[in-house]
Amino acid sequence: MADMVSIFMSIGLNEQKAKETLKNEALSSTLKKAIEQARGLLGSASIDKTAGTMLYNMVTRLKDSTRLSFLTEYIITRKINSELQLSAALDFIKSHPQENLDRLQFDAACGVGVVVTPEQIEDAVELIIRKHKDQLLAERYRFNMGILMGEARTALKWADGKIVKNEVDMQVLHLLGPKTEADLEKKSSKKPKLNLNLELKPFLHKICLLFVGEANTEGKSLMEQLRGEALKFHKPGENYKTEGYVVTPNTMNLLKKHLEETGGQVRTRFPPEPNGILHIGHAKAINFNFGYAKANNGICFLRYDDTNPEKEEEKYFTAIKEMVEWLGYKPYAVTHASDQFQLLYDLAVDLIRRGHAYVCHQRGEELKGHNIPPSPWRERPVEESLLLFDRMRKGMFAEGEVTLRMKMVMEDGKMDPVAYRIKYTPHHRTGDTWCIYPTYDYTHCLCDSIENITHSLCTKEFQARRSSYFWLCNALDLYCPVQWEYGRLNLTYTVVSKRKIIKLVETGIVRDWDDPRLFTLTALRRRGFPPQAINNFCARVGVTVAQTTMEPHLLEACVREVLNDTAPRAMAILEPLKVTITNLPTSTEVRVPDFPANEAKGSHVVPFSKTIFIEQSDFREVMEKGYKRLTPDQPVGLRHAGYVISVQRVIKDGCGKVCELEVTCASSDSVEKPKAFIHWVSDPLRCEVRLYESLFLHKNPEDPAEVPAGFLSDINPNSLTVIGSALVDRSVGKAKVFDKFQFERVGYFSLDPDSTSEKLVFNRTVTLKEDPGKI
Repeated sequence: MADMVSIFMSIGLNEQKAKETLKNEALSSTLKKAIEQARGLLGSASIDKTAGTMLYNMVTRLKDSTRLSFLTEYIITRKINSELQLSAALDFIKSHPQENLDRLQFDAACGVGVVVTPEQIEDAVELIIRKHKDQLLAERYRFNMGILMGEARTALKWADGKIVKNEVDMQVLHLLGPKTEADLEKKSSKKPKLNLNLELKPFLHKICLLFVGEANTEGKSLMEQLRGEALKFHKPGENYKTEGYVVTPNTMNLLKKHLEETGGQVRTRFPPEPNGILHIGHAKAINFNFGYAKANNGICFLRYDDTNPEKEEEKYFTAIKEMVEWLGYKPYAVTHASDQFQLLYDLAVDLIRRGHAYVCHQRGEELKGHNIPPSPWRERPVEESLLLFDRMRKGMFAEGEVTLRMKMVMEDGKMDPVAYRIKYTPHHRTGDTWCIYPTYDYTHCLCDSIENITHSLCTKEFQARRSSYFWLCNALDLYCPVQWEYGRLNLTYTVVSKRKIIKLVETGIVRDWDDPRLFTLTALRRRGFPPQAINNFCARVGVTVAQTTMEPHLLEACVREVLNDTAPRAMAILEPLKVTITNLPTSTEVRVPDFPANEAKGSHVVPFSKTIFIEQSDFREVMEKGYKRLTPDQPVGLRHAGYVISVQRVIKDGCGKVCELEVTCASSDSVEKPKAFIHWVSDPLRCEVRLYESLFLHKNPEDPAEVPAGFLSDINPNSLTVIGSALVDRSVGKAKVFDKFQFERVGYFSLDPDSTSEKLVFNRTVTLKEDPGKI
């Protein structure tokens, strides 16, 4: 059975799915045959997850097992590579039961080898938009765009749906322009009241878990999601109303004292370890902790959990605070766990005196796992543990020789977690004062108690520590905050583990923690992601209990929304082609709006002379169907210049490559409107442009089932393209580091810190929503 599970997992099924498949004997047998046939076709190569998923879907739906090898071959050779093609293939086989299939008929019915060009997509969408133009203009963005997509999918059966949608969105935007305030106004609609059976209400209440409307966060700002009763959190001082909260005889007195000290104010904290740079997952934690306090007129501490001197560096302390403030939050106070080292030590002594802790001589390897036997020193006399703990502090034991352990069993079954261990590493703040350091399990809840935190918000993996959190505060008879857990935020096509990022840096795959291909916050800032976009993304993800895994393109969509309104336009040429305008009477200047949709927001001036540069892709020597830009027989307009140019002469170098065009120009008012307008530069600045793609080839580079050889084997060789001789108009000449621009028809870009007065360096933040090659 284990062998079969491994075989099924090798094509991308998770363990649970593989085991479920084994319960169906016929399905398991057929799937195994398909995998064996696929391996026979591939030889030494492995079956990737995409093909594996297709194989599984095919086997579960195939009624005629005699066609198994036939369809397996088509999937493995990539002739069938989409769900749409697979459905067509199964339908064809079902309707053609004869023994010998006509492959030509089959290929035609399944779209095998069909290539839909961008020009074909553009033309088809253009016809559909024209058909609905009047209604679109009347209803604008209230028009049901699904109608356009439905007709486009019918007309372009085998086209990539994502590309089709991008084209529809682009042409709608071109027709209607950006959304206005009127477009953004929501329709007033009264939702019918749900008539829930009373017996269902308790059940529904339970499945909502901690959060109200967990799936109903769309359109709500983060503050709306966090304010007041939006979350089922306790009110300050009412900790005892929380399910699972442990009430002792002294609880109410401690809560009363807590309220006197805080005045009933909400208090949260963001407690990172200063041993690495914050990443996109931390952005959710920052927004949740600082946001919850802000939404409820409370305060939030930035507390460094600096209890492991071996891994902490000053640069991480600085970068963490910088990123919190970059996201727009100001800590009420910056504190450190090390601020409380003496108090934490005194409390540990008290814990021993109360009989809740003991000094243990078991080694670290003996404490690993969940089913370890009780320590032989668990019941040693209190006075003996006090003496040994004092000797630990005085440096009379070697590292790993002894620990202080707490007498408790955690929710995950782990027994007697360590409270203190010995480390002879100087601390960045306390130097050599201490050689024993508290652990997270001991420190976290006590620092929360000391700072009078009302809501200790942490990610779901800390749920197993909730019982120890309550136990320790109560064992020491201290005020006990409430720990609330929420789901982590993860992204595909990346890694955020500190250890793995360090490996990427050490192997030279990325330059440093702020390499724009990473998803650390410093990397996102360097790439040009606005903090507002990251916060908007966190708001869209919502405050959920479940772990959330998102695609990077969803974050990029938030980036585009912000940059569309905030990044001034400029013109840049990545692959220049020289153009000489032979009949331009004189050089002049052209005024270009910073925001074409709202010219009141300003403009800039660029020179316009006889010599300009255009993108090489904006000229084709041989006319092709659907191509709308410059050819020897087709003129093109120059954006903002008011001219239309026509080719008179094509000049080539010794290798036969086009190196220059000679053209004539005519005022756009005096000639027929051209099919397209292109961007250009004149008397430009030379610059370097860095184009970024996903760092990894697979969605889950850390998943052994998806990437058996490990994440370092999954690096995308095309994740960085450097263009050293790009041209940009002079309006960006005085830009500062991290200033952002939209290079028209190219994408959004940000000025990199590597820039000098001699050469500007731009990072591509994101592409435009539409494919620039089709405009």
